Amino acid sequence: MNGLKNIYTAVFFVFLMAGCTSRTPPEGLVFRYNEAAGITSLDPAFARMQSNIWAVNQIFDGLVALDEALMPQPNIAQEWWVDAEGLTYTFLLRDGVFFHPHQAFGPDSIRRVVAADFVFTLQRLADPVLAAPGAWITRNIADLKAVGLDTLVIRLHQPFPPFLSLLAMPYAFVVPQEVVQATGATFGQHPIGTGPFFMKRWLENEKMVLRRNKRYHQSENGVQLPYLEAVAIRFVPDKQAAFMEFVKGNLDLLSGLDAAYKDELLQADGKIQERYAQDFLMRTVPYLNTEYLGFLMDTNLAVMQGHPFQKWEVRAAINYGFDRVAMMRYLRNGIGTPATAGMIPPSLPGSLPLGSGFTYQPERAAQLLAEAGFPAGKGLPELVLHTNASYLDLCEFIQSQLKDLGIQLKIEVSPPSTLRQGIATSKVPFFRASWIADYGDAENYLGLFYSGNFAPDGPNYTHFEQAAFDALFEKAQRTTDAKARYQAYQKMDSLIVNAAPVVPLFYDQVVRFFPKDWTGLDANAMNLLDLRRVRKATKL
Repeated sequence: MNGLKNIYTAVFFVFLMAGCTSRTPPEGLVFRYNEAAGITSLDPAFARMQSNIWAVNQIFDGLVALDEALMPQPNIAQEWWVDAEGLTYTFLLRDGVFFHPHQAFGPDSIRRVVAADFVFTLQRLADPVLAAPGAWITRNIADLKAVGLDTLVIRLHQPFPPFLSLLAMPYAFVVPQEVVQATGATFGQHPIGTGPFFMKRWLENEKMVLRRNKRYHQSENGVQLPYLEAVAIRFVPDKQAAFMEFVKGNLDLLSGLDAAYKDELLQADGKIQERYAQDFLMRTVPYLNTEYLGFLMDTNLAVMQGHPFQKWEVRAAINYGFDRVAMMRYLRNGIGTPATAGMIPPSLPGSLPLGSGFTYQPERAAQLLAEAGFPAGKGLPELVLHTNASYLDLCEFIQSQLKDLGIQLKIEVSPPSTLRQGIATSKVPFFRASWIADYGDAENYLGLFYSGNFAPDGPNYTHFEQAAFDALFEKAQRTTDAKARYQAYQKMDSLIVNAAPVVPLFYDQVVRFFPKDWTGLDANAMNLLDLRRVRKATKL
């Protein structure tokens, strides 16, 4: 390790290695939550949807983990070094981390994690044959190798300051080669990881049961984690029904806000209704999720030939034409922040000040429509906005306000999977979408507009392309100076606001409800579910 600089001190969170003396937590604690969308796979390489991510996060671990401030902290790696160029990362693995038992490991059915496991994991993730949605996090990796059992060396093609945050994503969670090869395509149904829980039972469309990993490598205050004996995940698709199960005490967590129950649960000012406040706690934090409407900008596509969205004035008029503040007050009970800046949420460094983007200015919207050749909407064909049922109320609010300007908006409601496919394949010129950050850096939002990321291969669903933006984006990716990088982020977000390829709607909030006797369930900006420290206050 001679010549390696910038050592990151390995702070052990508060916990110690499992090899240290630790007490066993009380038995019998079962935590229950619902996944309305279901779970399709428990393979980390395919942990793209939040429903999959939450379960994968209980079963697997990575080299590093993010703390509440979204800063990388030691996990399976106890410490690491980055060279002066920002290209070579060297990780020292902690001893005593074991995979969950499996017969593929031989007579003992267990095996400790070694550096070669991460080489296999990342090479597997990058393999085009696997076609994993998380393969993109490996594109900047030039070389990786295991040095002995405990040292992993990763070299990048070019510096990328958020790289450690990429390694904290579920895509990079370690998997065992023997089990992957033994189970083949069914690994996602029979997962083996190193996390605080292992999968015990999975009844499709009914429930999943995770059990406590008694060899888990983390402890807290002398007590081995996790505190829970089991996690029971139900799959109730109807959110109103799931809400009733929560109120009756059959579920221990209600996450997110849905029109089916928001007014029953929340007051108009966003506070929990008094009849529920005596039994339940409500936790909210800013969520790295921007909700928006997107315009398809690619004039080379047949669907966009002669389309009104080719005119900036039309796109800007829609941006100016509805009241985001009123929308949030009446339809979201104040949960979330009106998106009056750019695409980057205000909680991230590099974001624009609130109010610097589009605000409600109907007079300006009317003027722009006239400049586009559609005074009071005359001559403007009916525009179609594609959404799913969960956001119909928001789209209808926008529809109503734009109608006052003469803009006729038709709302097309599709199942979420159909809508995602239409957006990814550039079949819909106008669509509602959201972007939940993969990692806690604004670069992740700006990548939505880089021309090298055109869908379907990348996340640039609008097919926005601008040379000045691309040049700034490429330069910022190589910039290790944080202040300079954040300044570049603001410039790029300003370019997006000025070009109007999207209509930012609101910056979301994580909102969680749970019974008062549970602790350790505080929300975080990535809306990750971490059940390692969850327990009932009356039990310990």
